[in-house]
Amino acid sequence: MKLKNLIHISSILLIFFNFDVSKAENIAFIDLNKIFDNSEAGKKIIKQVKDKQKKNLDELKKMQKKFDTDKEKIIAQKNVLSDEDFKSKIIKLENDFKEYNKKIRENNSNLTNFQLKARGEFYNYLTPILESYAKENSISLILKRENILIGKTNLDISQNILEIFNKKIKTIKVN
Repeated sequence: MKLKNLIHISSILLIFFNFDVSKAENIAFIDLNKIFDNSEAGKKIIKQVKDKQKKNLDELKKMQKKFDTDKEKIIAQKNVLSDEDFKSKIIKLENDFKEYNKKIRENNSNLTNFQLKARGEFYNYLTPILESYAKENSISLILKRENILIGKTNLDISQNILEIFNKKIKTIKVN
């Protein structure tokens, strides 16, 4: 009786968990970073980010230079100024320093938000291309390369998608 039950359970398991090897070919993976870094639109976004970083850095350098100059002036005037004037100038300098740090945080936050928004816009343009490619090539599942430990290189569709993306999307406007 137990052998009969074991055979039934085994046959049911085989029926439900029968894996067709040909179905494995309906899976592909994609390197999203490769597409972002190498596409024309992605390169333009990267350039925009670098330009914003440079602009922020230049602005902060000017603020730092002014801050340093003011600090040196106050130190040089220490013996000339009254204690009250000296303290008020130190307080103003501390407030300027707080403002400088606030500006750094604000610039970093704005840049991070811009990068996230740009990536989001990029992926919004990429998604319909992936859907279309999957439909045309009977691909039932596309995975991110970062989530793959080992995979056949012929399942990597990154280069194909990059070529299609470059043909269809030349630039992406990020507000």
